[in-house]
Amino acid sequence: MRFGVNYTPSAGWFHSWLDFDPRAVRDDLAAIAGLGADHIRLMPLWPHVQPNRGLIRPRALRDVVTVVDIAADCGLDVNVDGLQGHLSSFDFVPAWLSSWHRRNMFTDPDVVTSTAHYLRSLAAAVADRPNLLGLTVGNETNQFAAAPHPFPHPVTEEGAGVWLARLTAALREQVPPSALVTHAMYDAAWYDDTQPFGPAHAVAHGDETVVHSWVFNGAAQAHGGLGAGSVRHAEYLCRLAAAWHTDAARPVWLQEVGAPTNVVAERDAPDFLEATLHHVARIPELSGITWWCSHDVSRELLDFPELEYDLGLIASDGRVKPTGERFAETIAQIRKESHTVEQSMALVLDDTVPGYRAAAGPTRDFYRSWLELAGDGAGPQIVLASRAGDTELLRERGISDLRRPTERR
Repeated sequence: MRFGVNYTPSAGWFHSWLDFDPRAVRDDLAAIAGLGADHIRLMPLWPHVQPNRGLIRPRALRDVVTVVDIAADCGLDVNVDGLQGHLSSFDFVPAWLSSWHRRNMFTDPDVVTSTAHYLRSLAAAVADRPNLLGLTVGNETNQFAAAPHPFPHPVTEEGAGVWLARLTAALREQVPPSALVTHAMYDAAWYDDTQPFGPAHAVAHGDETVVHSWVFNGAAQAHGGLGAGSVRHAEYLCRLAAAWHTDAARPVWLQEVGAPTNVVAERDAPDFLEATLHHVARIPELSGITWWCSHDVSRELLDFPELEYDLGLIASDGRVKPTGERFAETIAQIRKESHTVEQSMALVLDDTVPGYRAAAGPTRDFYRSWLELAGDGAGPQIVLASRAGDTELLRERGISDLRRPTERR
């Protein structure tokens, strides 16, 4: 299992791409490696790399390659994201997609063609690096598709699938088979029936199913910052994602998970981190955990939501925080001991009725049933009602005991 962090530069946050400093990057990555991480997720800002639909800046691509090479020197693999897109409440959308030039990023043919060209160029730049873990289409791009985004780019479920197929194919054209090609969505894909990007998209495109777990989505508010419904939410969401797999061997990657201090007290963050990692590490099909994030946002930068200033494992001045110390200790322990648990019990989610995505949400009865069945052990798998009769799939997933949400044994 991989253990890594989402790299947030200590000086200047992601704006540091404008004043690229390889020495500062080397210091940051050495500190990350010192925690025992084996990879980073790297996020260049889309408008800086492709400021015009017809211009992809060679210097910007060289800077990305430089970071990948520095990471290699530090013993770190790298996953590179393309469309940033959305980061920590800020949108970074090129000027050619906004204001007077506003066009739909998902459906406009010229926009999609240019976006695919950008992703091919980014992938080609890093394709030959031996420490390339893979590339992700972008960070939570589904948040642009619907409310609560203030200026959404509407797309249908069918159109979302067409867009993902086009862009994942653009990445795959340029990288070796050993490199992962993935895409990432925030959890509205699993919990919001109005979100056009849904579970089927998560499992049908890319080499692994990517999960982003944040307990400010109602989990911590309903269950408490250190309650079972919070520290087990990532485990649950990974199980929910796997319920949609038609290939029992398809991996799940927990690409984002963090301890948001707006719902988890700062003093409890290390315990939240440790419990979350231990619970989710039990899942056999989990390929990796990538914690959000490496470094705090500096207080010199303004207008971030308050929680963003405290999410790092390392302070912006380079000091390893208690969460960073606990991260290092916990992943060392998990690597030393066998944590995966084969779970033969599964809870059935009725996907044959309207509203089934919302019904799986962290404040609903289905999740409470899952927590009750989990008890102090590994959480049950999840099976869709539409596939509960597929005996071959159940056998491949090792499931022999189906439970319904009303069965509180």
